[in-house]
Amino acid sequence: MPVSTADLYDELEEAIQSLSLPLRSFGARSAFDGPIRTVRCFEDNALVKAVLATPGDGAVLVVDGGGSLERALMGDLIAASAVANGWAGVVIHGAIRDRVAIDGLDLGVKALGTNPRKSVKLGAGEVDAILEFGGVVFRPGARLYSDEDGILVER
Repeated sequence: MPVSTADLYDELEEAIQSLSLPLRSFGARSAFDGPIRTVRCFEDNALVKAVLATPGDGAVLVVDGGGSLERALMGDLIAASAVANGWAGVVIHGAIRDRVAIDGLDLGVKALGTNPRKSVKLGAGEVDAILEFGGVVFRPGARLYSDEDGILVER
């Protein structure tokens, strides 16, 4: 990414939102950006797995897991699928697992934390919904920018 999020915010302050959640960084890409796709789910990663198994074309999947740290919504196999399918990154309002393996993948990942406990797989949730958490509205198709300083999203 040629411009840092701090510089981008200074340039586009009125046209951009800044995520206020203290997400942790994982994956080998410390900076990533792309158009947003979304999944809303709670402790169930079936839709996350299904979406990341489709062509990403440089997109970023934003997952609203309700902030739950009880079950991981992505592990190394799903993250490897995201890499294989051309996704730039994944932002999870929830937990991941297999952190060491994910750290070795060419993928940007931001999440609240980790938990080795796997999710349920019922397929409950919604794809390409408008999400809101951390003071930011995530609309499918809007552009997300992420680096070591945080996450910005087009209004």
